[in-house]
Amino acid sequence: MRLSLSGLLDRWLAPAADPRKVAWIGAHVFAHRGLHGQGIPENSPSGFAAAIARDMGIELDVQCSADGEAMVFHDWELDRLTEEAGPVATRTAAQLGAIRLKGGEDCIPTLPQVLDQIDGRVPLLIEIKSRAGTPYAPLCEAVLCAISGRFGDLAVMSFDPRVCRWFARRAPRTARGLVMTEENDRPWLGALRRHLWLWIARPDFLAYDIRDLPSRFAAAQRVRGLPVPSWTVRSAQLRERAARHADAPIAEGAGVS
Repeated sequence: MRLSLSGLLDRWLAPAADPRKVAWIGAHVFAHRGLHGQGIPENSPSGFAAAIARDMGIELDVQCSADGEAMVFHDWELDRLTEEAGPVATRTAAQLGAIRLKGGEDCIPTLPQVLDQIDGRVPLLIEIKSRAGTPYAPLCEAVLCAISGRFGDLAVMSFDPRVCRWFARRAPRTARGLVMTEENDRPWLGALRRHLWLWIARPDFLAYDIRDLPSRFAAAQRVRGLPVPSWTVRSAQLRERAARHADAPIAEGAGVS
């Protein structure tokens, strides 16, 4: 089979991992931000307990507190998910840990607390949040500290290729993924961006936007050995699409069953 120049560069600059490092990803359905719903907030201990009870993998989000702790929370602001307001990053871990999540009785947990709760019983995908103008290394350090010495299948992932590259250099034994969305960015500039991010990140897998599947880029990476879990699978129709074009669904709501 003849490879394009980009395909050859992919193999050279972002080689596929040993299959034994990432094979577990394709063997599970992952609960997006835990198995949340009525009375169970997203990214909550209750949602994680519900996923564990169904033997589902868990996907969750982390960002940094003001004092450098990895907190399990998705939004940059507290407003949508709690009765508080303002940036997460201005509160300490203790302050955040006292804030109750809307729709339930749980408070915002730290990553070490969630790791203790899961205790290696189900696989875990940890999405590390980052944005322009905010240093990413402190959160990477906090996550690495939290997961060091833990047992069970887990991986880190991020939309930011620098985060993935950081783990490639600092913790090469930890499975790492690049979260990708094409966002209608399909002309040649979009294709170039995807390859450049791949080469920077050197990921072991790609977490791909279900709206973009099928994708020539994602398919090419699967062929050469990078698993492709897909987010966010919210319906039976999307679950079927993920079954055809991805290796595992990251699902919520009607996409779970």
